[in-house]
Amino acid sequence: MSDTQAAYDDLLDRVGRIANVSHAEELLSWDQQVMMPDAGTPARSRQLSALSAVEHDLLTADELGDLLDELEGADLDDDQSAVVREVRREQERAVRVPTDLVERISAASSEALTAWREAKEADDFDAFAPHLEELIELKRRYAEHIDPDRDPYEVLFEEYEPCLPLAHAEDVLTDLRDAVVPLVDDIRASEADLATDAFAGTFAADRQEALMREALDLLGYPWERGRLDEAPHPFSTGTTFDARITTRYDEKEPIGALLSTIHEFGHATYTLGLPDDAYGTPLGEARDLSIHESQSRLWENHVGRSRAFWELFLPRVAETFPAVEDVSVHEAYEAVNAVDPSNLIRVEADELTYHLHIVLRFEIERDLIRGDLAVDEVPAVWNDRMASYLGVRPETDTEGCLQDIHWSHGAFGYFPTYSLGSVVAAQLFDAAEADIEGLEGQVREGEFDTLHEWLTDNIHHHGKRYETNDLVRRATGEDVSADAFVDYATAKYGDLYGL
Repeated sequence: MSDTQAAYDDLLDRVGRIANVSHAEELLSWDQQVMMPDAGTPARSRQLSALSAVEHDLLTADELGDLLDELEGADLDDDQSAVVREVRREQERAVRVPTDLVERISAASSEALTAWREAKEADDFDAFAPHLEELIELKRRYAEHIDPDRDPYEVLFEEYEPCLPLAHAEDVLTDLRDAVVPLVDDIRASEADLATDAFAGTFAADRQEALMREALDLLGYPWERGRLDEAPHPFSTGTTFDARITTRYDEKEPIGALLSTIHEFGHATYTLGLPDDAYGTPLGEARDLSIHESQSRLWENHVGRSRAFWELFLPRVAETFPAVEDVSVHEAYEAVNAVDPSNLIRVEADELTYHLHIVLRFEIERDLIRGDLAVDEVPAVWNDRMASYLGVRPETDTEGCLQDIHWSHGAFGYFPTYSLGSVVAAQLFDAAEADIEGLEGQVREGEFDTLHEWLTDNIHHHGKRYETNDLVRRATGEDVSADAFVDYATAKYGDLYGL
């Protein structure tokens, strides 16, 4: 065995240990959000803090840096070079951050999660504010350690999307805002009367869960590698061997649970589509959050909100809930695609106004991290911008600035990836339709294997082999852009609202 191969094998062994610790952290976090009793927080925060320190120490070990230096100029194949590039990216950031700061952020996040949940239930932002202030200060210090000469928000954004510049993301958000605002204004002025009450009534949570499981069966979710649970904020987590889904139920609004479940299925099917034999290496990891979000938004919006899907699925809904047996496919299609600017909740938003929810959060968290906004100003600024962007003002902080879980995780810089994912989803679905003859008919017939295979071949099995824009260009022939989404939305909603 050559010295280069021995060094590379040693690198993979060390990276595999780091990945296993990281996945153990994710599993403990899943448990905290899904099953752990509230009183378990003090111990869980210490457990997560300890694991985060172990992961950080492994990543910053001198031996790992020496291996990366040795391999930097070595004769490597493309896959090996990609692995070295991705490990180097993480290692260079990690070595600049003290282990005790990593531990403090992990512990503070764990404690903030419980505080956020309680504050949301009690509609008490003041109870969460000290935790938010602590996390903002800790994350500012984190960013300063990585690069004291750059915008701290830009540094934090790279935690979630390291391959696209923040300026690119801001351009996409601006293009979306500039296209969506006038389109929503036109929809407000439209006299179209969509069947928004098609699913009015009361729908028992246990029956909704049964319907969610049927939907996941239909889409091709492998239960031997996953599970469905309930959580206050829907999410998916896991590995290629175990990718779990959570959703939440509102007995007055069954479509919300369905779309959330399909959304999280999109995340899970990406994770499950990663190559098993690359587990524990960058080639077995998702290409960061913009691409991850593209998979969830593709399945939720381009499949789950399509007319073809409702031709397939509506009879199953009516069988579970006979109260909707008289609803037509067209009425169901209108109901799941109706634009509602008065909606306050991001995860319940239609696919147009959703992006205005993202812009609002992006602007607030950016200003918080940059020190341009104080924590105690957040509720008022949130409400004012909701009124400005969507024409509606929350009456409670539970419906306003406390609705999302992300800031309790210290996940500043995460929100832009939602809109980036949506535009990439539109690009990918356009490309899939061009490559797959009769894709709409396959959805109508419940045949999803070909779409799964296309996404696996073009996105999933590459792991982190390619950087974001390169991966999208290889799959679609285009750079990441809002153009495909704007064209799709303009045509779809123009037809729905007679514009």
